[in-house]
Amino acid sequence: MEKTTTFPFRYTAFAISVAGFAVSLPLSIWLGSGYLFPLVFGALSALGVWDLKQRKHTISRNYPIMANFRYLFESIGPEIRQYFIQSDTEERPFSREQRSIVYQRAKNVLDKRPFGSQIGMYEEGFEWMNHSITPTRLATSDFRILIGKNCDKPYNASVFNISAMSFGALSANAVLSLNTGARKGGFYHDTGEGSISRYHRQPGGDLVWEIGSGYFGCRHPDGTFNPEMFKRNATLDQVKMIEVKLSQGAKPGHGGILPGAKVTPEIAEARGVSVGEDCVSPPSHSAFSNPVELLEFIDTLRTLSGGKPVGFKLAIGHPWEWFAIVKAMLDTGRKPDFIVVDGGEGGTGAAPIEFINRLGMPMTEALLLVHNTLVGTNLREDIAIGAAGKITSAFNIARTLALGADWCNSARGYMFSLGCIQALSCHTGHCPSGVATQDPRRGQKLDVALKSERVYNYHKNTLDALQNLLEASGLNHPSELGPEHIVRRVSKAEVHSYLDLFPFLEPGALLEGKTGLRVFDKYWQAAQPDTFEPPEFIRALRETKLR
Repeated sequence: MEKTTTFPFRYTAFAISVAGFAVSLPLSIWLGSGYLFPLVFGALSALGVWDLKQRKHTISRNYPIMANFRYLFESIGPEIRQYFIQSDTEERPFSREQRSIVYQRAKNVLDKRPFGSQIGMYEEGFEWMNHSITPTRLATSDFRILIGKNCDKPYNASVFNISAMSFGALSANAVLSLNTGARKGGFYHDTGEGSISRYHRQPGGDLVWEIGSGYFGCRHPDGTFNPEMFKRNATLDQVKMIEVKLSQGAKPGHGGILPGAKVTPEIAEARGVSVGEDCVSPPSHSAFSNPVELLEFIDTLRTLSGGKPVGFKLAIGHPWEWFAIVKAMLDTGRKPDFIVVDGGEGGTGAAPIEFINRLGMPMTEALLLVHNTLVGTNLREDIAIGAAGKITSAFNIARTLALGADWCNSARGYMFSLGCIQALSCHTGHCPSGVATQDPRRGQKLDVALKSERVYNYHKNTLDALQNLLEASGLNHPSELGPEHIVRRVSKAEVHSYLDLFPFLEPGALLEGKTGLRVFDKYWQAAQPDTFEPPEFIRALRETKLR
């Protein structure tokens, strides 16, 4: 390779810095005019020398000094796009319009907009809700759904609640604000799998205690389930329901670890682990290994809690695993009181990009599968369904209930109400709004009195908006919402209601084998109630590429 003899233009910034330092230093000494310019040029020269000597970044070696501007702009690229480039309706992951409506409702300020919609109503995927010529007038927006009607202590839940976010992922002041707002508004606050912390207990708001595979708050030192510890927490008056987490939309099928360096005394106290030791959530549970054992575990938790509703949360993956759980319900007569369907859209939990983008069934399809399976097996009236997945507005709630859910949960919506700016730094500990951090210097700046009021306002104003939608549609309660009320554009010239767009089973149709749906025809008969293992024909496919 022929060696270049001319001076590379890419070294210009470095050369100017060295020359500037060489000229400005003696001039400053001679004139006695201070050392600002020598310091600036000297610092740039030192940076250029470092760039040339280091071996980690080839771009920096080829473009000393100038390459650093590239890294700077790359690091603030998300902020530049979010604040200066992104349109109001571009969802990445939440649009400015979606965030603004939460901010406005949380602050209790005007949430109206002039001059018509900014959404492309003739673009594929646009959805709307049909209205009535005879609207209703409702006395309240405090819509509720009874969960665990067959339990000794059923819970009358709001239709819009705070989804699972653990203390440890959220700051102490964020948890205090969420629970204080939940107490004032009469809705529940899911603890996340990090268990019940002092910051959940202090305000006294309703809690749904989520129990993950780490059994935090109810574990033996070896990480297995501890019934005595569970009973102490589960029988607290503040705890209204128990939720066993099988998987979550942000990272389905993935365990987690909180490094020991982040396990503070407060986190250790809540989770029942040792300070400074790694806090591990295994990918799967140790208390059960098959569908029948899962249902037995749920019965055990219901008994230990004194008869409170117990259910599970899952992101749908292999359909035969979900069918196996339902078949176990039919065989044993044991049933959860509720199921929360977590969409594969992801959530507050940080996860590998493949998990966020490409793993797990999105909420719409997952909710339809769960609802149809329960209807088709005549179990739906005994099991309530909650759903979560990018729900921030009244219309999001309405469409989700129309697909078969009884109530909705939101995590990121309530984070926005706390002041989250979607900086996408939740996993770094450097959250600028003090929400998703354990840095006390950041978290303590979050004002609990103010932010809890905004959490309350967001819930109330969103349900007020839902009330307005229901009234305009001629309905009296969210439970009346069905697939006939939501319409989607599927092309420039064609629209369909959800009733025509999606399949909905008749009661008992699955038991009678009259579904006409491929997912049931292919996997229902093959699923077994005593195992999560794949059907024989799936195992055979895994052994060969000759398909």
